[in-house]
Amino acid sequence: MLIEAVKLENSPEAGAEPERRVRDRGATERAILAAAKSLLAEEGFQNFGINAVARRAGCDKQLIYRYYGGLDGLVEAIGADLGTWVRDRIPEDTGGMFLLTYGDLMERLALLLLDALKNDPLMRRILAWEISDNTEQVRRLSEARSKALALWLERMRGSLAPPKGMDAAAVNAIVIAAIQHLVLAGAAGGQCAGLSLKTPKDWEKAALALKRIVRGVYG
Repeated sequence: MLIEAVKLENSPEAGAEPERRVRDRGATERAILAAAKSLLAEEGFQNFGINAVARRAGCDKQLIYRYYGGLDGLVEAIGADLGTWVRDRIPEDTGGMFLLTYGDLMERLALLLLDALKNDPLMRRILAWEISDNTEQVRRLSEARSKALALWLERMRGSLAPPKGMDAAAVNAIVIAAIQHLVLAGAAGGQCAGLSLKTPKDWEKAALALKRIVRGVYG
């Protein structure tokens, strides 16, 4: 278990093998990062501190300074982890779908993003902070997520181009904003503008509407 590895890291036995110490350090770093992410998702930045993260990870707080350089370094690590989140939750394979047009690409991105965000409490927290908490820490997390999404789109689109005369950047921003508001409203109150967002069938209805909007714009 991660906590057991953290305990080993806190009190290594004399003469322990170097390979074991390296492995324990890696487990400790992962435990700290996981604790920091879960704490942020549940309580936000208000209760986010070295002591709170150390308690949740079950480690000495000095290890956070040693491995991450303190709270700012830990936030940077969470931001870097958002790039992994994009790769894991919004894969670059086509899932059997043929991407023949820019509309195909944006439909796939929209549906994957909707599904990923509605199932990730930390990412929803970050989205909410973007419009309510203009701090340096929030900006760093938001920029990391936005950069990872932009890189995904750049890699995936290849030679695919939006229709001529279309301001794709503006349209995509509005589509993504709509997706983000849907997941935030669904998590907060189970509905958005009268559309119920409580059951899988409700979300299927929202996804279908989203597809129609994207196709209406891009064809």
